[in-house]
Amino acid sequence: MEKISAPTLCMVLKGYPRISETFISNEILLLESLGFKIHIISMRHPREPFTHASVKNIQASVDYLPSTIQGNLFTLCGHNFLLAVKRPVIYFKAVKKAVVRWMRTRKSATLKHLLQAGYLVHKILPGKNIVHFQAHFAHSPTSVAFFSSLLSDVPFSFFAHAKDIYTSDKRQLKEKINMARFVVTCTKYNKAYLSELAGNTQTPVFCVYHGINLDYFSSKEREIKCKPPYQIITVARMTRKKGLENVYQALAVMRDKGIEFKHTLIGEGDDHSKIVALIKQLKLENLTQLCGTLTHEQVIDHYASSDLFVLGCLIADNGDRDGIPNVMAESMAMNLPVVATNVSGIPEFLEDRVTGLMVEQKDPMALANAMETLLTDNNLRQKVTLEAKKRITRDFNNKKLIIDLAGIYSKMITGLELDNIELKN
Repeated sequence: MEKISAPTLCMVLKGYPRISETFISNEILLLESLGFKIHIISMRHPREPFTHASVKNIQASVDYLPSTIQGNLFTLCGHNFLLAVKRPVIYFKAVKKAVVRWMRTRKSATLKHLLQAGYLVHKILPGKNIVHFQAHFAHSPTSVAFFSSLLSDVPFSFFAHAKDIYTSDKRQLKEKINMARFVVTCTKYNKAYLSELAGNTQTPVFCVYHGINLDYFSSKEREIKCKPPYQIITVARMTRKKGLENVYQALAVMRDKGIEFKHTLIGEGDDHSKIVALIKQLKLENLTQLCGTLTHEQVIDHYASSDLFVLGCLIADNGDRDGIPNVMAESMAMNLPVVATNVSGIPEFLEDRVTGLMVEQKDPMALANAMETLLTDNNLRQKVTLEAKKRITRDFNNKKLIIDLAGIYSKMITGLELDNIELKN
């Protein structure tokens, strides 16, 4: 007798695994520990030659879509042609929808997403007992899930994060919300924006914070009082919305005031050459270190040896902005004080002079003053460190938050109802 496959949740991701998207791999791992069966569809192969150790514990099978039309046209068109022959009416409806969406933006990616969805539905979907598509990020992964749903009658939903929300065409994003069974996002700030954009839609929008694994980022006993040269750390991709220009301008202010420090930046990105040029322009070469992309374990070691975490997030000209940077929560969990800007969802967990210090975006002088204050005011430093640890433990423990997310999935996705949801040891 042929074994019947358990109902499966299909995760559509832009890339897997990715060092910078630990929250996704953590989510998958925790969902599996709750009893969910997951199949991963990735639009791209990994960018890095290494990954976090926790990824090795994920049991989900992975299929990779052809990432470009060029070089894969025959394969993509072949599977789409066969699907169109088998389901002509449904395929024609999907093509009509693709034309409407293309007319709005004139982006060729619309065709690619339709073809990738056809490939997914015809080649990968059969025999998997996939009952729902869940995409991470509201742009291209959700576009693939959107078209896959149209072509298969399998419902979809998506998890919206940051850039994918605020740089998406509002008409396209609103349509995705309206056609999704539900939407999840990671900040109350995002939820308010998405709910307003959706208007009178019946699609529910939920907010569930990503949280962090407190087992990894455990408290480190450290002296409240620190001494120069102060060890300052930033963990961020080299991209405009992270506000690294403001961080380095603030560091130059501190240098000019005679404050001794060493700054470490962990992360890579498209703005690497710009950041290097700025460091040279500000004559900060001897005071800064660029580490590139590191593993969790290496980042934790840097947290442990640092005195302060700083990040200068801002709203970029194209609307791109952060949600709640997990690296800030990680720092707070390790008793490392945080200075940051009051952008997007950051004020939802970084409360000024309570759990850290916050300043306005694009204000290097204020950022420098806040860093100096948290490095030298021992009473304030002790207060925010203790309160930050309490806040993270209470509100950002991913083992608690995953129960909330699993409850949403179980309730909203037919065929995935789980009783007595609790983490297995």
